[in-house]
Amino acid sequence: MKNKETDPRIRELAAEVADERQAELVEELIETALRLGRDKAGIADMKLFNRAMREMRYAASVFSKYQDRRKVAVFGSARTRSDCEEFAQAREFARLMVQEEFMIITGGGDGIMGAAQQGAGAENSFGLNIRLPFEQRANETIYGDRKLINFNYFFTRKLNFMKETHAFVLCPGGFGTQDEGFEALTLMQTGKSQIVPVIFLDKPNGHYWETWRRFIQNDLLDSGLVSQTDFNLFRVTHSAQDAVSEILKFYRNFHSYRWVREQMVVRVTRRLTEAALEGLNERFDTLLAADRIVQSGALTEEREEVAIANLPRIVLTPNKRDFGMIRLFLDALNEAETEPKNTLSAKAMEVAI
Repeated sequence: MKNKETDPRIRELAAEVADERQAELVEELIETALRLGRDKAGIADMKLFNRAMREMRYAASVFSKYQDRRKVAVFGSARTRSDCEEFAQAREFARLMVQEEFMIITGGGDGIMGAAQQGAGAENSFGLNIRLPFEQRANETIYGDRKLINFNYFFTRKLNFMKETHAFVLCPGGFGTQDEGFEALTLMQTGKSQIVPVIFLDKPNGHYWETWRRFIQNDLLDSGLVSQTDFNLFRVTHSAQDAVSEILKFYRNFHSYRWVREQMVVRVTRRLTEAALEGLNERFDTLLAADRIVQSGALTEEREEVAIANLPRIVLTPNKRDFGMIRLFLDALNEAETEPKNTLSAKAMEVAI
């Protein structure tokens, strides 16, 4: 279809709801649906594709109203009792994050999820519930709220956790919690999702995540199945306040990043001093696949992102073999010296070509 002219009927339909690049993508979606019919796809496949698309569209419409708020996903067992120390800790963590103007996302169930929902309150939280024949039901805090989204498929639910979340906090849990933690780490380790804080939160003197970390150290690292730098992708802590501090530290100056071909374009809230930039070049020389780390304004390829056009950029071309080192770079960037907040030179705001 790429080598063919788009059917005028498709173009006309797309033009009714979108324009420019958005219209092009709507045209591709319509063409893909028509191809399924032409390929005589089975009814089971058609049902799966259709329901998955409807779930993703609806979830996107719910989240779209809160794009200006950062969000933390809290994972943990649905079976944790309300009188457990872990329950109180999850509730306190969520309460503290809301004070910092974050929203909370959970799986919408009871236990740890219900605790975090209690701490955040329905107005500051989302529930991504999964339909199961047992155990999982919406907790009383989020039940009936429009931000409770029910999913039929785990993969559409996981996709929304990954694309909407600015940090992950995992409390002790079962297979589901382990699955969600490894999913987040795998996607970050392989560069298939954005690097964000991943924090394993246990009660004071708890051993759940320390045992897990020893397994990663002794059975995976020592066998050469992961790299030492992969440990940069997560933290283990025993304090709700420490978990909050870890997230806030990550967003001290860092805002977001995107890829423009092979370049990593990091948006920051304040420009770095020249000395700090030089220090990053020296420290992370082995991370770079080409060129040097430079500072600029928004690239022309970012022109559609008007809301953040004025943010300074840190641009580098890293090798993509070690995303644990990229996380370490982002930590160093947050710790680097910055120029006074009101210092904005003409050079700082110019658009890089």
